[in-house]
Amino acid sequence: MITVMVHRGKSLALRRDELARLVRENIRRSTVFTGMSKNYCIGFVDIVNSTANTARIPSTKMGEYYGTFLGSMSTIVQEFGAKVIKNIGDSLLYYFPRTDYDSDRDSFLDVLECSLAILDSHGTINDIMSEKLLPRTDFRVSADYGVVAKSTSAGEDLFGPTVNLCSKINGAASTNGFVIGGDLYQIVKAIKGYEFSTLGSYGLGLKFSYPVYTVTRSGKLSL
Repeated sequence: MITVMVHRGKSLALRRDELARLVRENIRRSTVFTGMSKNYCIGFVDIVNSTANTARIPSTKMGEYYGTFLGSMSTIVQEFGAKVIKNIGDSLLYYFPRTDYDSDRDSFLDVLECSLAILDSHGTINDIMSEKLLPRTDFRVSADYGVVAKSTSAGEDLFGPTVNLCSKINGAASTNGFVIGGDLYQIVKAIKGYEFSTLGSYGLGLKFSYPVYTVTRSGKLSL
């Protein structure tokens, strides 16, 4: 018994040493992050109750269900100048490249209108789902602004607290609703034509008591 334990201990030690060597070699060979951090608006749209929805359809239709939704969302956000980063299960992550300067009000107007256009598409998307004999789909939209890091390891990707916050506050939105984080609110709150209502402050782990706001249209759009 003692011999086996010693042998196993040596094997584990060797395995750890080999893994450490591989990690160090990989880091030397490749640049995972660009080393640049910039401020951007991040958007996140997530299906509500997708597990229950897909449980009602054959497994052969599951790809069509997600593909229809994610493809529709990608089309809309790109119309407003956003760039799709990736889909995460039943969600889509995207960002607005022009929002790297917070003085460009037009680019932030695009963020608000893009998110509301996604909500406006609800009827159309469900008409398409019905035509394909797929379940009715509801969703939530969130957006926030802040520092992100870019990755170049396998195409463009974004990381950092702003991405995490945007995904976390998504759950605070009502079904087929739109919310923004406090950092984005400070930039867009003066834009006319929208109503911002506080949902309160949330302890999300990354920021203490981070404020979240619902966004709706309030009449004629103007700056």
